[in-house]
Amino acid sequence: MHNKFPNALTIEDVFDRYCNTVYRLAYARVGNKYDAEDVLQTVFLKLHKANANFSDTEHLKAWLLRVTINCSKNLLTSGFFKFTEPLSDAITAPEHEVSDVYLAVAKLPLKYRTAVHLHYFEGYSVKEIAQITKSNEATVKTRLKRARQQLELALKGDEIYV
Repeated sequence: MHNKFPNALTIEDVFDRYCNTVYRLAYARVGNKYDAEDVLQTVFLKLHKANANFSDTEHLKAWLLRVTINCSKNLLTSGFFKFTEPLSDAITAPEHEVSDVYLAVAKLPLKYRTAVHLHYFEGYSVKEIAQITKSNEATVKTRLKRARQQLELALKGDEIYV
């Protein structure tokens, strides 16, 4: 049997290596740990069922991030999700202390939050983010610029959104 993962990795190896990355992006997009956990499970279920061969670990990681974006988008636009209310206004950060910066990022519109997460938390370049999100590089640059502007205003106390 041919291994679809690079470097003879198993699905367990891939999960161990990328589960935190997938979870953090899902959390940044959906805003709560329960839905982020659902997205995480869905992404790895799709990986298990996928009939794809990955050329290297970067290809695999990019695929996982793209599927995470799609799964979180599907969740956020689902009829069930639209008619639910959060139990609490308190935002809890996964695996780190909540800071003013984290709370400000969490309040950004989804498209800005995704670009910020991929750039600053995952270390992707503008070109890579454009490929992952299927956007133009100029669009990604604009989103990052506007996100930085909004964060600067929010952290000064003058919160506005474009």
